[in-house]
Amino acid sequence: MTGADVLLLALGAVAVGAGVLVVGTKHLVRAGLYLVVCLGALAGDYLVLTAELVAWVQVLIYVGAVVVLLLFAVMLTRAPIGASDDLDRPGWPAALIGAGSGLGLAVLLVDAFRWTRVELPAAGTAERLGEQVFRSWVLPFEVLSVLLLAALVGAIVLSRPDIGRRPDTAAGPLDRPTVTAGDEGGRR
Repeated sequence: MTGADVLLLALGAVAVGAGVLVVGTKHLVRAGLYLVVCLGALAGDYLVLTAELVAWVQVLIYVGAVVVLLLFAVMLTRAPIGASDDLDRPGWPAALIGAGSGLGLAVLLVDAFRWTRVELPAAGTAERLGEQVFRSWVLPFEVLSVLLLAALVGAIVLSRPDIGRRPDTAAGPLDRPTVTAGDEGGRR
């Protein structure tokens, strides 16, 4: 077992442990931070596997953008940040389904490949990857950017009930009654 194998297994263990903490914690913000650790460990795995471009895309896109978007969505929608026992459900059905799915996939993988070696294609370069992304996959990238923009605008609209409200509707908590001359609002 080489040093790269040990590092790959250690980073994999960190990713799995952080993933378990993501789904096991009752604190939403902590779940987002555990997700950062999990995705960072995956980026480390990509670096060990000499896929540097994929590792840095993982860091920039997932760790940098998606987790920040998740945390901003939590803040914008005014979701409870602390532990919420009212949303807690028993974990044994999910653990049973997850363990069954993992065991089924492992059996399927072992049955499909046995212990044969699979020939891998030549390592790709950033130039070849860029050609594929910007020639074949431009439309899905653009559609995804519009979808993310619409989701952000929707989160802002949902979090701010005063947007789009008519002025003659009921006053909100920030609206103050007008004070006329000689009246000090009941203060003495």
